[in-house]
Order: sequence, then structure tokens, then C-alpha cells
Amino acid sequence: MLTIFGENVIQWLKQIGFSTSTATQLWNMTDFLLVLISSVILYYISKWIIVSVFKRLAERTANVWDDILLEKRVFHRMAFLVPGLLIYILAPETLNEFGSKTVHVVHTLTSIYIISIFMFIISSFLKAVDGIYQTLEVSKYRPIKPYLQVAAIIVYIVGGILILAYVLDEKPATFLAGLGAASAILMFVFKDAILGLIGGIQLSANDMVRPGDWIAMPKYGADGTIIEITLTTVKIRNGDFTITTVPTYALVSDSFQNYRGMTESEGRRIKRSVLINMNSIKFCDKELLQKFSKIQLISDYIAKKEAELAEFNAGSTHDVSVLVNGKRQTNLGIFRAYLDAYLRSNPDLNQSMSLVVRQLQPTELGLPIEIYAFSKIKEWVEYERIQADLFDHILAIIPTFELQVFQRPSGNDLRS
Repeated sequence: MLTIFGENVIQWLKQIGFSTSTATQLWNMTDFLLVLISSVILYYISKWIIVSVFKRLAERTANVWDDILLEKRVFHRMAFLVPGLLIYILAPETLNEFGSKTVHVVHTLTSIYIISIFMFIISSFLKAVDGIYQTLEVSKYRPIKPYLQVAAIIVYIVGGILILAYVLDEKPATFLAGLGAASAILMFVFKDAILGLIGGIQLSANDMVRPGDWIAMPKYGADGTIIEITLTTVKIRNGDFTITTVPTYALVSDSFQNYRGMTESEGRRIKRSVLINMNSIKFCDKELLQKFSKIQLISDYIAKKEAELAEFNAGSTHDVSVLVNGKRQTNLGIFRAYLDAYLRSNPDLNQSMSLVVRQLQPTELGLPIEIYAFSKIKEWVEYERIQADLFDHILAIIPTFELQVFQRPSGNDLRS
């Protein structure tokens, strides 16, 4: 078709006064230029047709995937193939007068162009796959972005090898055989990517982390929520909204703390103790027991306990008037009973989970009384409020049981 069109152009040039040789030379110089111009025009026409067709299809369907394909410009980049293919096909007809070397150079350049466009199309498609996958519920638990990045790297490597093979005028297989000697260098260059791939596979297979997990890695100064997991890095948004970037493989080789178990559980743990001055611990006399019996939460406990102790002491053959010979309640024991009753009556605590008031090993700082319970609310601010309210009350009522909180003497204490 182009040959017939060229002959007609040459005849028209001869009719307006050009000689046969001049008309032929003019056509030889302009036919390839016309192909270039036509390829640009066809690019815009094909782009308009492809994008318009798929855009209408996307508007008529309720699916999300076609909208994401349009957003990632997959169809837009397909239109770039049209000029490359047109020039590649018509180059022998339009450049044969300039020799086979010229045709070979144009073929090489257009082949490189077509390979590059294919690489960009596949890259955009992989990004669209990730976008489509993010709309699924499973994406919260199984991120595939590292695998897509590996696929993109493979595409670029294969494309780069094909391009180099065309530039060096070698067969791709021969070129790959020559790269075998450089495998050590390639392993060094892509070391982070390879380690990231291994780490990503282990993280995903063992379900160690997911986007949205709250993790802590003191070694890297990271304490926050995972916002992105890629082939080589994991991005963590800290509590102060700074971003910490951690190598993906570090999550496998180093230790970290994942709070996902806490967020998925029915409560958030409260584990805190107060130090009691051991010099303030004593047996309760009748006056003290009467005083404590007025506390509503433990009045039944004290009466029941006194009955049990009285029965035991009545059956004892020892002189129970001596304190150490009988069993008696202590202000610390009643205080622990009060804390247990108070915690079990607190609506902010999960009563179906562990709830313990216990003594820890005495130290030179006093006797630690530890509260071990779980807040129903796991959100940080509200959790801290519940914990603070709980210990505000505990610290305030300790003197009621004639106990003292231990704290190191300050300057004012020493002066007084």
C-alpha cells in the first residue's frame, strides 16, 4: 500500500516539474518522516479509543478492578505500542534506499522502545493488582506487595537483558550465559532485595506482622503502627507521627514485640504495684476490726473471716491471748481483700479474665502489692485513664487501713 502511495507521489512530483531522480529522492527522504508523523497521530487516536472504551466499561460495571486499572494507567500505556509497531513494520519499505544497516539500526531502536513499553505496562499492571488486592479483606493479613515488587524486578531484569542483547547484537541466551560469570556481582548488588524477599516470605508464611499491627523495636527506635511492608523495608508510624524505616529482614533476624494479640484479645493488661512500708503492717484489734467492718465491700468478708478464726482459736490448746499462738487478721490482709472486692466491682475491668491482688518479694524499698487485671477498653488514652483512676483510689485509701506507702525521703522529709 505504501509502495503504491509512493509511486503516486512520485508521478505527482514529476507532473509539477521535478525530474524522475529528484522526485524519487524527495519521496525517499519524506516517506519515513510521514511514517513518524502518522505514528504520532495513530498514538493519540488509539489512546482515545482504548481509554474511552475501557472507561465506559468501567462506568457501567460495579467492579472495582477496572477502575483501578484505569487509575494506574495500564490502558494509557498500551497506546504507546502503536507507534513502535508501525515504525518497526514500515521501516524496511521506507528506509531500504539507505541500506540494510539503517534498517537494522531503526529495528533495534524500535525493539528497545517496544520492550521498554512492555516493561512499563507490566509494572503498571502489577501496581493495579496490588490496588485490587488492597480492596479485599485478606489484604489486612497477607500483604502481597513484596512479591509484586519481586515480580517487577524480574520483569525489569529480563527487559534489561533483552535491551542489552539488542544493543550488543547478541542472542539473549548467549548474553545470559555471559552473565553467569557476573552472578557474584549481581548477588552483591541485589543483596538487600534477596534478603528482603526471604524475610517477606518468612513474615507472610508465619503471619508475624501485618499492616496495621502495633509493634515495638527498641533497637531501631520504632514503637508504632506498621503502615507499609515492601520488599526491602517496613515503614512504622510511631506515636509521635514520625516514620521509622526498618529493613524487612530485620523483623526476622532481630526480636520485636507485636501487640496484635492484645488488640485481638478481650482486654488490655494492667500490671502495677504499690510499695507498702513493712513497719506499718500489724494485727487488727477489736477497734480496728469494727472500723474496717463499716467498709461496705468487705464487711461480709470480715465477719466471715472472724467467725472462721474464732472457731479455730477455740479449738486450740495454746494460750490464744498471746498474739503468735492464735490466728488473727492483719490490716494488710484486709487491705488485700478490699482491693480484690474493689477490682471485682469495677465495671471498667474484664471480670472474665485474670484478676489478682498479690504480694511480691519484699525488698529494701518495702513490700510490693501488685494489681494484675485487664481493662475492657484497649484504646490507649481511655486505658491510661482507667489505670490512673484505679491507682488514685488505691493510694488514697491506704491510710484508711493504717498502712503507709513507702517512698524515698526527699529534702523536705530530712529537714522535718
